[in-house]
Amino acid sequence: MINDTFLDKLSKHILNSFDNNLQDIIVVLPNKRAKVFLLDSLHKHTNKTIFAPQITSIEDLIQEISGIRVIDSIELLFEFYEVYSSLTKKDDLLNFTIFSNWAKTLLQDFNEIDRYLLEPNFVFSYLKDIEALKRWDLQPKETTSLIDNHLAFWKKIPDYYSSLYEYLKNKKIGYQGLIYRESVKNLKSYSNNLLNKKLVFAGFNALNQAEEKIILHLLTNNQASIYWDIDSYFINNPYHDAGLFIRRFKNQWKNYFTQPFEWISEDFQQEKNINIIGTPKTIGQAKIAGKIIEELTLKNEGNNKTAIVLGDENLLIPILYALPNSINTLNITMGYSGKNNPAQLLISKLFKLHSNAISRNVSNYTFYYKEVLEVLNHPLVEPYINVNEVIQTIHNNNFTFFSLETLFRLKEEKYNLQQNDYFDLLFSKWDNDVLKILTRISSILLLIKSFLNRESEEEKVTKAFVYAVFKVINKLINYCETYEGKINSIEALYDMYKQVIDLAEVSFEGEPLTGLQIMGVLESRVLDFENVVITSVNEGKFPSGKSQNSFIPYDVKRELGLPTYKEKDAIYSYHFYHLLHRAKNIYLLYNTDNEGIDAGEKSRFITQLEIEKQPKHNITHTIYNAVLPEKAYSIMNVPKSELMLERLHEIATVKGFSPSSLTSYIRNPIQFYFQRVLRINEMDEVEENIAVNTLGTIIHEALEGLYQPFLGKFLAIHHLDEMISRIDNVTLEQFKLVYKEGEIKKGKNLLAFEVAKRNIYNFLQLEKKAIEAGEAIKIIALEEKLEVVIQDERLPYPIKIAGNVDRIEIRDNIIRIIDYKTGKVEANTLKVNNFDGLTSEIKNEKIIQLLCYALMFKSNENYPVEAGIISFKNMKEGFMPFTLGKGRGVVSETMITEEVLEAFKEEIIKLILNILDKEIPLKETIK
Repeated sequence: MINDTFLDKLSKHILNSFDNNLQDIIVVLPNKRAKVFLLDSLHKHTNKTIFAPQITSIEDLIQEISGIRVIDSIELLFEFYEVYSSLTKKDDLLNFTIFSNWAKTLLQDFNEIDRYLLEPNFVFSYLKDIEALKRWDLQPKETTSLIDNHLAFWKKIPDYYSSLYEYLKNKKIGYQGLIYRESVKNLKSYSNNLLNKKLVFAGFNALNQAEEKIILHLLTNNQASIYWDIDSYFINNPYHDAGLFIRRFKNQWKNYFTQPFEWISEDFQQEKNINIIGTPKTIGQAKIAGKIIEELTLKNEGNNKTAIVLGDENLLIPILYALPNSINTLNITMGYSGKNNPAQLLISKLFKLHSNAISRNVSNYTFYYKEVLEVLNHPLVEPYINVNEVIQTIHNNNFTFFSLETLFRLKEEKYNLQQNDYFDLLFSKWDNDVLKILTRISSILLLIKSFLNRESEEEKVTKAFVYAVFKVINKLINYCETYEGKINSIEALYDMYKQVIDLAEVSFEGEPLTGLQIMGVLESRVLDFENVVITSVNEGKFPSGKSQNSFIPYDVKRELGLPTYKEKDAIYSYHFYHLLHRAKNIYLLYNTDNEGIDAGEKSRFITQLEIEKQPKHNITHTIYNAVLPEKAYSIMNVPKSELMLERLHEIATVKGFSPSSLTSYIRNPIQFYFQRVLRINEMDEVEENIAVNTLGTIIHEALEGLYQPFLGKFLAIHHLDEMISRIDNVTLEQFKLVYKEGEIKKGKNLLAFEVAKRNIYNFLQLEKKAIEAGEAIKIIALEEKLEVVIQDERLPYPIKIAGNVDRIEIRDNIIRIIDYKTGKVEANTLKVNNFDGLTSEIKNEKIIQLLCYALMFKSNENYPVEAGIISFKNMKEGFMPFTLGKGRGVVSETMITEEVLEAFKEEIIKLILNILDKEIPLKETIK
């Protein structure tokens, strides 16, 4: 059983010391979160009805003392811009977007200077002198306008600070540092008005100068008491960072020269089971955390005593998915980041879509297909917008860039002028009126809300996401109305939106006092749990590491007493060890990958625990790796069912086996199965750049278009000249027919267009030279559909083979069957010695295709037949015929005789019997 928690100890003390006048004390805690737990603890330790004491956080107390309201960082930027505008000449005035880039960092420094009660003019003068010293070797005449402007900026900073400070103070609003400085000024007045009330500060660690001054003043006046939560091990070890701040207070505060220092516990050195678990990637940590919770639940360890603390808050959703179903009650004490909110992602996509459309062409408002499809396929759009035919049309017609009018025309054509408010709201033109844009976005979110089902649990979560973004948009509308003219472009609005969304979190509802607790590091302050699971215990996450978001250099911070990464690490160290302080079962999960996106070295805290191991600590270290299968991949093996045999019979007798389907089977039977048997084709995608097969189709179609007028005629020189003159028009026409709306006037597609024209030109020049050399060429067929039925007693039924041949001609009294190839083909790949095993190797695919064409070809002409390939990437070879016989001393034969066809038919029958054999499964071939 866990010892008394810090809050239990505090409750007992409050009840014992102030039992009869609880209403006269104010308990001050580091955060608001702990208030509920303290009230619960007070309830447990009293059996009578009492008025609870006032419980507040340190920030609320400081606001009360100062009488100034804190404002968020975005509102502060706008207020600062008002001050900056009043101090800057109109010609030198920066727009709000550029201003905010450096103003955020400057405000951060103003905040630190005020929280630590430094003399601002001294700090700014110091910084100005440092910048001037960097240019000490330059004479006035050697400086540039850039250097002069840079030094002028540092000279203006004191004016910015003092003007902003007075401006905000007069409006009774401010940033945290200003409120702290003002609270110190008002401290005496506040102290005098306390009367009989007494403050109890509890659970603090690091204090800034203002907090320290306030607490010391109240302690000295006997108007407050303070109770620390520190273990003797940390406070007595002068080198341990977990006790860095409290050790200093104990040694430096004069009160402790005469009064006891309370409270130092002895809990850390008690018996603890510390399980250090390493696993690759963050998702592995989520899975292991879920498993740990399941094991704790099975052991009847109360979930009320268990907490999962996330070192990286992005792990929240994976953790929730990994939790076992046995978890009935759960409390999430942290917001889910607005960055990953699906509604926010949709708004970001809309900003990207419309701002890019304007930047491409203001008058035409040109969209990019990917940006349109990202919006249409978004999970908050796709189920409700009902424009699948528009999406399909964009895919099928290769729309890449198209105007707003084109998009709406497509919608109207497909849906016959049906009203679609959602489509109109998403895609209608944006202008530079930011309030109109925000109102439009607000309307989109309200429309999404109306689509969501109130009863569905899943849609309740979606509604929470949508509502979080809706609040952000309303806040932006409020800013734009209040600070009119500051945000005056879509770019500035989007920049502001990204800043505001960082502050927007989706809050989860839960019962804070029961069930498993999931929280961030800061939410765990002053709370104690028996079972603690801490994730992402890696350098850069826990502790968070160095981050320099300040104009004040490190050495100056050290000299002035401002916090640096050293102090930040010490704060993390205190939080980490406080989680371990009273826990019995501790699980520290870290990422073992030291490369990649979310990689990181094991945290120094783990190493420190292992090196400084306490006698009663039971530390185990385990590494979990993903289970790797024995085989990287199992080859697919599909047996031939009755249904498959029926389908094969249909192919063989109705449509027929094409030469390419036969070679597809030889290449990979599973590819044949998917494409021919199941008829599963690759999904149509927009081709931004012309694919190789599309280019081949265009060249084939263009050649057919050029030769068509001369079908059945002997070609003459003037025919070729006429064809050459028509290359540009015919090729462009085919590009538009095949590539449809694709862009061909620039980029890679223009190059492809020129390549197609060049290939066709080179081919026609080859034909022209042949005619000039006296060859007689007569085209007898173009893109001819051929078929043949093979009948054989070995076959279960007659088998049809059918396909289209590119070109058949009579050249010098020889019939040539020609197949165009846009890829490179070598002549030796069309030669074989004999037909043994011809259909067992894919290297013979081109020979099989040519001989299939020859087998299908029936001619009334009594001429010998050749079949061959013209390769556009090997044009110098010209016509490359199928050749039987190769090697030295062998007389090669290019004519395809009846004997050749009979020998080839034998091989084809073997292949078809293999395809139709019920006992031979379709087995994947991996090359």
